[in-house]
Amino acid sequence: QVQLVESGGGLVEAGGSLRLSCATSGRTFSSAAMGWFRQAPGKDREFVARITWSSGITFYADSVKGRFTISRDNAKKTVYLQMNSLKPEDTAVYYCASTRGITIQQSQYNYWGQGTQVTVSS
Repeated sequence: QVQLVESGGGLVEAGGSLRLSCATSGRTFSSAAMGWFRQAPGKDREFVARITWSSGITFYADSVKGRFTISRDNAKKTVYLQMNSLKPEDTAVYYCASTRGITIQQSQYNYWGQGTQVTVSS
């Protein structure tokens, strides 16, 4: 089992910044990569960003490219999502998730956190 706990969400004005954290514990050696996903009200959950544990290779959704940065601290087993230039359309519940593969497909992520709310006011 892998446990994931997100933190760092909140309310911010448009143009502001937030940093989300995802602390992992348990059988983390089974995880090859971590992803951030988000779900806005009335919409499907969507991919945001992904990073591999070993090499730190990243991949982003076009909607956040250039504004969001995913990073990891292997010693702390923690993944971060730095979100800058936030827009009202970034409002969503943000989830971190763990996968054994290198993928952005949600179905391939086998462990999920509880989510943290991000609200961007206009």
